[in-house]
Amino acid sequence: MLYPLARTALFALDPEVAHRVALESLKKLHKLHLSPLFGSRLSAPCEIMGLKFDNPVGLAAGLDKNGEYIDALAALGFGFIEVGTVTPRAQPGNPKPRMFRLQDEQALINRLGFNNHGLDAFIANVKRAKFKGVLGLNIGKNFDTPIERAVDDYVTCLKGVYPFASYVTVNISSPNTKGLRDLQAAEQLEKLLSTLKAEQARLAKKHQKHVPLVLKIAPDLDLKSIRDIAGLTVGSGFEGIIATNTTIARDAVRDHPLAKEAGGLSGKPLFSPSTEVLRELAKALKGNIPVIGVGGIMSGADARIKLNAGASLVQIYTGFIYCGPDLIRDAVREISLK
Repeated sequence: MLYPLARTALFALDPEVAHRVALESLKKLHKLHLSPLFGSRLSAPCEIMGLKFDNPVGLAAGLDKNGEYIDALAALGFGFIEVGTVTPRAQPGNPKPRMFRLQDEQALINRLGFNNHGLDAFIANVKRAKFKGVLGLNIGKNFDTPIERAVDDYVTCLKGVYPFASYVTVNISSPNTKGLRDLQAAEQLEKLLSTLKAEQARLAKKHQKHVPLVLKIAPDLDLKSIRDIAGLTVGSGFEGIIATNTTIARDAVRDHPLAKEAGGLSGKPLFSPSTEVLRELAKALKGNIPVIGVGGIMSGADARIKLNAGASLVQIYTGFIYCGPDLIRDAVREISLK
């Protein structure tokens, strides 16, 4: 009941300012043990990738890029948390303004560009968190690392986050780092996946734990690319795929004055295209590895549609901004219905 009031105040602010104010407020509420005013955990246990989830509704990466708010966000009822994207070196991201709110469309456009404090600060934050549930750590490359050397950045990040992650997400699908999505092409992808799997084997032996690797893909893929990615991901031994990231398409918001802003579109307009990619991906994977469905979930019914399309778990981000913690509970309840 409190979130609509908070949202009204937050939506009066610049989107990026509102983002920071909201997270800092949640952190303060958590320290005061007041998180239950906004959310509480619902139990709907499931096991995917050998991991035990409290419930199948998670937070997508991007909301907490530096892992500074893990405990506060987990207290709202998410079944798992994913933070990042982190890059080896700190970087400021793209010039401001870089986040835009399309309120009537329940959407956002962002071109943040992997703004983060770097790997060392990220790891320090993760180590301070008390959350004991499933924690995904999302890794990427620095903006100025040439695409032919991108694999080095991913290996560096994987080495750093591996001991502290429940699973690691390899983000090759943000539209806001020049050339990043080129890594989804078959030749580049095969090299990246095989290198990371070899590094995973070394790290598993060193740390005496197996941490699943998950690939995050774009919604702007044709059917052949989806099938190629499915084949390469399964063939490499990766344990899962997240479908999808934000879209560069503007069909659903073409008449909006902000439609020409560069960046990734998320929220309600992303639901249909991301779900279609999820559906085709699930068909191509044939149940060999699980898919985490994300993109445009604004209701419990949307979460159910993602599962019906082939997802084993779901994540929310923009829907959480528009709907608040009630969306987590609605999604868990809807998914749990027999």
